[in-house]
Amino acid sequence: MGGRVGGEGRPELVRARRRMGMSQDAIAAALWVSATTWSRWERGRQEIRPVYRARMAEVFGVDPVEVERWIEGTAPVDTEAWLVPDFSDLSLGATVEAAGRLWRCDVDPERRHVLAALPFVPAALGGWLSEWSYGAPNTSAAYQGSGAAVGLSDVRRIVEARQAFGEMDHRFGAGLVRPAVVDYLNTAVAPLLRGRYDDKVGAELMTAAAAMTQMAGWTAFDLGRHGQAQQYFGQALKLAKAGDDVLTGVWVLTSLTQQAIYLEHTSQAVWLARAAVDAARRAQAPPQVMGLLLVREAWATALQAMPSETRDAHHAKRVEELLAEAERVYAQGGTDRDPAWIGWHDEPELGSEIGLCWELLGRYERAADCAESAIRAFMEKRPRSAQINRMNAAEAYIGMGEVEQAVESARAAIPMARSLTSVRSVERIRKFSDRLEPYETTVQVREFRAYLDSELAS
Repeated sequence: MGGRVGGEGRPELVRARRRMGMSQDAIAAALWVSATTWSRWERGRQEIRPVYRARMAEVFGVDPVEVERWIEGTAPVDTEAWLVPDFSDLSLGATVEAAGRLWRCDVDPERRHVLAALPFVPAALGGWLSEWSYGAPNTSAAYQGSGAAVGLSDVRRIVEARQAFGEMDHRFGAGLVRPAVVDYLNTAVAPLLRGRYDDKVGAELMTAAAAMTQMAGWTAFDLGRHGQAQQYFGQALKLAKAGDDVLTGVWVLTSLTQQAIYLEHTSQAVWLARAAVDAARRAQAPPQVMGLLLVREAWATALQAMPSETRDAHHAKRVEELLAEAERVYAQGGTDRDPAWIGWHDEPELGSEIGLCWELLGRYERAADCAESAIRAFMEKRPRSAQINRMNAAEAYIGMGEVEQAVESARAAIPMARSLTSVRSVERIRKFSDRLEPYETTVQVREFRAYLDSELAS
C-alpha cells in the first residue's frame, strides 16, 4: 500500500491528530518517532510501516481499518463529529464555538451515537494539561457575540440548575439526568455564551458553563461512555481556563483523575492528580479542596504501586503521608472561599475514598470501617453512593477472607443497582462477582451469582 506517498498529503491523518488536540511534536513522541518523520507522514512524503500503523491504532484508540483509511485517503471523514477539545487555540471565541459544537452534536440523533461510542484516549491528556497549565490566559472574558446581553442573573440560573441536576444524579443515577443536562447546555447555556457580556459577567459565565459541562462529563462517565466523558471534561477545562478559574480547573482535573483511576490508566491518574494538587497549592486553595485532591493523589499512587501485592514500603509510606495530610487539612473546615462544587465532596465522600486507599494498602479492616460508615451516611439521600460503598465493603471483606460477609454486603447492593440508571454501579457488582472465582463452589457464592443474574436480567 502506497499511502499516497508523493501525492497531496494525508489530510485525514492531520485531522486525526487535531482531533486528539495534539501538536506534531506530541503525537510523534507518543508514536516513538521524530517530529520530522511525523511531518513527512502528514505531507505524504514518506511511507508508514505496518508497525507504526498498528501503534497509531493504539494511540488514537481506533480500529486499524480506520488508520488505513486515513493513510490511504479512502472515503472522507466526518470531522464535525471529531470534537476532542483543541487546546492549541485558547481564545474565547474558539472556546465558545467548540463548546456549542459539542453540545449541538450531542443532541443531534444522527451524531449522538458517534460521541457515545468514542474511546477514552490517554495520549490526549498530556497536551491538554500542558496548555491548561502553561497556555497564555485570555486578557479578558468580555465578549461581543451575536446574541443578547447577558447579566449575572443569567449566570445564577445556570448555577442553580447545576445544583438541581447534581441532586437528581445522586438520587437516581446518570441515565435519568444526562439528557436533560445536555439539552440545557444546548438550549440555555450556548445562546448565553454567544451573547454580549463584560469581563466580570464573562468570567462568571465561563465558570458556570464549565461546571455544567463537567456535569455532562460526569454523567457520561457514570454511564460507561468514557470517550464522551473525556470530551466533556476537556471542554470544561477549556471553559475554566477561559474564565481564569483555577479552582474549577482543578475540579475538572480531579474528575479526570477519577476516570483514569476507574479505567486503570495509572500513570495518567498519578500525574493528573499531582497537577491538580500543585495548581491548588499555587492558588492557595481552601482546606477542604486540598483535602479532596490529596486523597485523590493518594488513591492514584496506591493504585499504581499496589502495595498490598508488591509490599512496596516506600509507596505505602507515601500514600499514608498523603492521607494524613488530607485528613489534617480537611479538618480545618470550610471557608468563605469554598467553591460550590466542594459541597458534593463532603466528609462521608472523603471517608469513602480514604477507605479505597486503605484497601489498596492491604489494610482491609480500616477499609471496611470506612465503607460501612459511608453507607450509614448515604442511605437516605445518596443511594448510588450507598450502593457503591456496599461494594467497597464487600471488596474489603474479601481481602479479609470473610467471604460470607462480603457476599452479604454485595447482595444488599443489587436492588439498589437495579433502581439506579448507573452503568458504573452495575459494573462494580459484575467485577466483584468475577473476584469470587476462587470460592465459586461454595453455597454462598453460587446463590449470590444466581440471584445477581436473575435480578439484573429482569
